[in-house]
Amino acid sequence: MLSIDTPMAPPEWALLERQLLKAQSDACEAFYDHYFDERGYLLCVPRWGGDDGPDDAAENQLNWTMLHALGGSDSVLDLFKKGWEGHLRQYTEAKTVEVDLGRDGMYYKEFPVMFDWFHNGEGYSAFNLQALSDPYDEARRIRVRRYAGFYNGEDPQADNYDPEHKIIKSCFNGSRGSLLRKATGLDWAGDPIEIEGRFRLGHGERSYEEMVAHFKDYNDIVGDNPMNLATTFLALNAYMLDHEEKYRDWALEYIDAWCDRTVENGGIIPTNIGLDGTIGGETEGKWYGGIYGWGFTVTVPQTGELAHRTYSHTRAINGFGVGTLLTGDPRYADTWRGVIDYINNNAREIDGKTKWPNAYGDYFGEEDWYDWKDTPFSSGAMEVWYWSMNPDDVKHVEHDPWVKYLEGKNEDHPTTALKDALERVRKDMEEMADDACSSDTRLSDDMNHINPAKTQTLTQLMLGGLPTGRVGSPLYSRLRYFDPDRRRAGIPDDVAALVEKLSDDAVTVSLVNVNPVETRTVVIQGGGYAEHDITRVSVEGGESIDLGSSAFTVQLAPGCGARLQMGTSRYANKPTVTFPWDRMS
Repeated sequence: MLSIDTPMAPPEWALLERQLLKAQSDACEAFYDHYFDERGYLLCVPRWGGDDGPDDAAENQLNWTMLHALGGSDSVLDLFKKGWEGHLRQYTEAKTVEVDLGRDGMYYKEFPVMFDWFHNGEGYSAFNLQALSDPYDEARRIRVRRYAGFYNGEDPQADNYDPEHKIIKSCFNGSRGSLLRKATGLDWAGDPIEIEGRFRLGHGERSYEEMVAHFKDYNDIVGDNPMNLATTFLALNAYMLDHEEKYRDWALEYIDAWCDRTVENGGIIPTNIGLDGTIGGETEGKWYGGIYGWGFTVTVPQTGELAHRTYSHTRAINGFGVGTLLTGDPRYADTWRGVIDYINNNAREIDGKTKWPNAYGDYFGEEDWYDWKDTPFSSGAMEVWYWSMNPDDVKHVEHDPWVKYLEGKNEDHPTTALKDALERVRKDMEEMADDACSSDTRLSDDMNHINPAKTQTLTQLMLGGLPTGRVGSPLYSRLRYFDPDRRRAGIPDDVAALVEKLSDDAVTVSLVNVNPVETRTVVIQGGGYAEHDITRVSVEGGESIDLGSSAFTVQLAPGCGARLQMGTSRYANKPTVTFPWDRMS
């Protein structure tokens, strides 16, 4: 145990951090009381579809598990679990009429029957992070194994994965297998519903007809798509239970297949793989084909304008993150860095300015790059820099306020960001108070934007980590905290932490106990999943202590704090969600 007894007046950032943890926790309680019933059902009209479907319902508790893992109140986790159980029941009971996919229930075996991972990843984001705080919950453990079994071949009803070609067979996949036909606007939009005068559609459509038109070109779903890499988080969660190699083996087999395809395709990840394993096999040989592919451009029905929805990469990136967590192999960061470089190497001078493309295809006739932007393509650049900690990778993210702070160029960032986050809670609660909708005039996504658990700032500042957000991301962080006295995840009451520097093999964090009366004890862990070893630690200016462990304990005397400098060996351990004291015992 490292003891800190150096008096420290509570810094402004520390008081703001404690205030934000409490404000978001209290606001989540108020949000739950306003939008959920006693069963945990969301007070809305439950529907199928890509606009306002089950994933949007689940997103109303997005980041709640992350908030608890940071140090939010126990009520946040309790209410999440109540809401999650209600959600699973509500959308198992909810059935479609005209959409054949959901006629027996939108969920089966407590999972979407078949839908795309742009949306599934959003819907399961909070559940997938529940393990950070609740690794021993038996219902969660059962579900984690069940969900992974939909993709590794263990569930015969979920015929999703072809082990010969190492593909998931369709963009629409789930507990009832893969949809092996072209999708229709109806498949995506859900059953007909009254709109005018009743609902406010979140995507701007003014009628059900426009809802269907929104998805009329979302047809090419057969074959594999890099969005499906989001399924590997399911395998990671199952692996972290007891380190059964079958889950790790499947995840790496699938991720590595995508790395190989990227190389085969000249360095850019293809967005359609045929049922025969060939690039572009279900899209007439077009490597950029498929929904959300590099060439996916559609017309917005209410405006007639073009929309370039080349979103596959926003979900694919986390498959490479899972590979990194499982192995520490730089191959995964290298592969995505190559994708970024490939695209940016096709910059052109347009109207006297350098422009960078974001799309490629034949929508406008001949195959070519398009969707030109004033800044380089950078999707996944933050992850690549974070996984590699290569100084050369910072060029795509160096203007980010948090990155600038870590580099010593934005010293006011912590207080500014925390104050902004507190103001956001106030605005969210104000908007909630003004919401006079009844449950039969509210869609599942109406209040997504005012969900008060917005943990981006806390994750960056406290953990030195990347925000998990809404894309189905694992937690990538340099540190985590645990309360050994209360035997729970999250920083103890009255303790605040600020990560000030990161490098490949070191991290600097300030810790302070703002309580002037009581001692606080905190366990510091290397990585979100104990994947990093802490090799040494020193109180600034003091002697370095050799550790060689994934976690250690710090005792903070009342009103005391210090800056700790730690050496780290990244990706030295198998990722796990077992609490530190249980690993050590």
